[in-house]
Amino acid sequence: MSLVCSVSKAYAHHQVTERVARSRRALRCSASQVWRRAAAARLSSLLVHVVYFVAMSCAGWGLLVALKVRAPNRRPRGIDMFFTAVSASTVSSMSTVEMEVFSSGQLLVLTALMFGGGEVFVSLVGLASKWSKMRKQIKNRSRRVESHDGDIELETTGDDADADSRSITSTVTEENDDIPLDAKILRRNAVRSLFFIVLAILVVVHTVGTVAVAAYVYAAPGARQTLRRKALNVWIFSVFTTVSTFSSCGFMPTNENMMVFSRDVPLQLLLVPQALVGNTLFPPVLSACVWAAAAATRREEVVEIARKGREAMGYYHLFPARRCWMLAGTVVCFLAVQVALVCAMEWGGALRGLSAGEKVSNALFLAVNSRHTGESTLDLSTLAAAILVLFVLMMYLPPYTTWFPFEEDSKREHSTEDQLRSTILSQLSYLAIFVIAICITERRKLKEDPLNFNVLSIVVEVVSAYGNVGFSMGYSCSRQINPDGLCADRWTGFAGRWSDSGKLILIVVMFFGRLKKFSLKGGKAWKLN
Repeated sequence: MSLVCSVSKAYAHHQVTERVARSRRALRCSASQVWRRAAAARLSSLLVHVVYFVAMSCAGWGLLVALKVRAPNRRPRGIDMFFTAVSASTVSSMSTVEMEVFSSGQLLVLTALMFGGGEVFVSLVGLASKWSKMRKQIKNRSRRVESHDGDIELETTGDDADADSRSITSTVTEENDDIPLDAKILRRNAVRSLFFIVLAILVVVHTVGTVAVAAYVYAAPGARQTLRRKALNVWIFSVFTTVSTFSSCGFMPTNENMMVFSRDVPLQLLLVPQALVGNTLFPPVLSACVWAAAAATRREEVVEIARKGREAMGYYHLFPARRCWMLAGTVVCFLAVQVALVCAMEWGGALRGLSAGEKVSNALFLAVNSRHTGESTLDLSTLAAAILVLFVLMMYLPPYTTWFPFEEDSKREHSTEDQLRSTILSQLSYLAIFVIAICITERRKLKEDPLNFNVLSIVVEVVSAYGNVGFSMGYSCSRQINPDGLCADRWTGFAGRWSDSGKLILIVVMFFGRLKKFSLKGGKAWKLN
């Protein structure tokens, strides 16, 4: 009898152990599938972004080459045209040619590239794609529900199956059939409402900004005379400047960028809010618009956006209220530090000859554009080294860098995907590699022309390209140790004097910088202590 009891207990224990093992295997399999889907979605998103920016750059390059320049005898080389197209589409504003070489048609092409490459527009395209996929999912779910209710077997076509398989890569949680249909419809409506809110911000800022810049030019004789002297149409200038500023590109249709408007304080103050709204302060502005829309309309889907934010929408630029306040405070602190340093060190230097108000306005304009627009009212090569180092730091920092001493309300644990990404190199490692590579390609000029070709100038150029800023130290023939009688000063960036190999490396840096959000978690596996 005792033997039978022992056998029964052993069998029961074996059954329990087997069930626990099966459950663990199922959980591991489920987690593995979720990770694979997430990894596939991230890889798919990265490839889509790469194809988008490369295709847009190539298309812009073709149009720039096909259209006529202002002066046929000053037509840029093919690699400089491609460099300019990449710089516009990645909103980097690194220049190797003078901007006044381009005709009105080419300026419009550059405007389209800057608009299409802007982060707000790219995120708007992402929202449109997500809205479309959610509509298809709800439609397929409704058809399955109707088929089940009517006891009718519905046959899925090949196209529908392909759509379902593709939608898996977009998001893992959205594919869960356990989510009620009403909840999915509410989320779709929320995505649609968020799309229209972002679209409204995009349209309003560009419309108001363009009209305001044009009105100022017509009202200011000095600015109007400057454009007339450079044969620039007022409205082309206004549209180009507004798009460039809001998209955080930094190109200007003038050779001197904003230096020719260093005394036009109202114009600078018109562009500063556009640069902030299109970059570092976009999340607070977006959150304010969402809360205003929720209070005004009281629509369920808009209230859902305001209540759950990024957690429900998956929209990168939608921050919680506390994070928005901390981001705004961080931006203000960074600007205050930069303005104070520029005024303290350049009040009687690079700012000499301006009134007190103009000096403060120029310092503020530079501080705002170091993160990450790149328009400049001063020659950066004349600034103190301490200011340049601070600008390098500001250009390196991502736009949404925030002092946030609170725990994030996130329950997500570190996934295998995060662990794998942490084993790759950090952003600083990549920048060091790029700087070393350019020092190798330009090694002869580093020896022969050390005042122009020095490591600090190269670091500023590389970090500026990585941050998609556009600041540059430039090149001056007067700084040559062995003067070259054929040297002529040009209004181009420092990269305009580089070899073709150096320019190609900088093109890679601009693409890498535009897509850096996919590799920001790299390098965490490297321990320095």
